[in-house]
Amino acid sequence: MAETPGIDVSVPPSGPGCVECDAAGGWWLHLRRCAQCGHVGCCDNSPARHATAHAHSTGHPFIRSFEPGEDWFWDYRSSTYFHGPELAPPAHHPEDQSVPGPASRVPKDWEQRLH
Repeated sequence: MAETPGIDVSVPPSGPGCVECDAAGGWWLHLRRCAQCGHVGCCDNSPARHATAHAHSTGHPFIRSFEPGEDWFWDYRSSTYFHGPELAPPAHHPEDQSVPGPASRVPKDWEQRLH
């Protein structure tokens, strides 16, 4: 497969959860992984929308779902989904991690806090 600018298949994810939410004690609904640098951020339905903020601040154009059973990519430039190459493992957060998560930080009224 030809290399795609903006996708680095050799870079592992930054960790099992949203980098910024973990640092701030926050929570997320779903996770997204930057296909260029491996940054894991929360989705746009999450309160803080860190994956999109990362893409806008860095110019990294592609994310991949970091959810078990999902392998889609998103192109921020064209606002389209696409199928891309396999990225360095792991392909998703730990399967025993709650959604939303992490369980210890999810508020009881979490559904009212989604975007």
